[in-house]
Amino acid sequence: MPFDLQSKNYQSYGFLFKGQHQEDIVGLYSMGWEEVKTHTYNWHGMERDEIGKCVFQYTLSGKGAIEINGQYHTLEAGDAFLVQIPSNHRYFLPQSSDAWEFIHITLYGNEARKTYQYLQETKGHIIQVSPDSDLIKLWFTIFEEVSSKKISDSFQASTFGYAFIMELYRYAQNIASSPEKWPEAVTKAIIFMQNNFSKQIGLDDIVDASGLSKYHFTRLFHKVTTLTPIQYLTKIRIDKAIELLRLTNKSIEDVAMEVGYSNGNYFSKVFLKRIGMSPGMFRESKNKIPVDYLVID
Repeated sequence: MPFDLQSKNYQSYGFLFKGQHQEDIVGLYSMGWEEVKTHTYNWHGMERDEIGKCVFQYTLSGKGAIEINGQYHTLEAGDAFLVQIPSNHRYFLPQSSDAWEFIHITLYGNEARKTYQYLQETKGHIIQVSPDSDLIKLWFTIFEEVSSKKISDSFQASTFGYAFIMELYRYAQNIASSPEKWPEAVTKAIIFMQNNFSKQIGLDDIVDASGLSKYHFTRLFHKVTTLTPIQYLTKIRIDKAIELLRLTNKSIEDVAMEVGYSNGNYFSKVFLKRIGMSPGMFRESKNKIPVDYLVID
């Protein structure tokens, strides 16, 4: 079930699983989606009980701050930080900010620590991550599994933790060619679309999520992504439809409803225009294409 950014149903989860493999490779310690509005929010890396933990925190909206070895960094939409516990850092809601919305994941284990140390030494503690990156999409996938109580043992937790570490490492390897930090309005709009594509949302809803006027938002969005907001929403919906057509036996009508279209006929027209074949033809062709997922531009 996609998450609704407008419902503000924030949650945090902690994990306590047995299994030496987590310490040897990667273990999942905690993760959450939060918004803080009080200036008592203040975490110091030398005053916590946890040992050997690695924190990734990504700003969705608002503004936070972190001090690392005496250097101050402002954290806005699209900024992520990487720190280890214990270390000389402190992240907090600064007096200049009324709110800070972010997602976070804390990992541990030998591979997690080695990867974090490498990234901090080569890329630094602060990185810019676009909201439609595979890294952020993976975070939401893991969070959905956690929220749906589908992670029930240490092996599943370790699998997701390792996947996140590898995606983080890959993102860092490509960071030189990554786009500049996206404006907060675009970040908020894209995450809204990613988590509400199954609903009957339109341009006005996307504009509302961005916090800008329709004129300024549509111009900014196209400048940053080269797509209109509706074209971007369509891409998200068709990507999900392809997954459902390949991996499930749901009817065309059910697939249409699940990806936000009111009926199968209209969905089929949109699918045909984008993919070049009808949903039915695409489903029949899946036995001829030996892949689980199809990547489209």
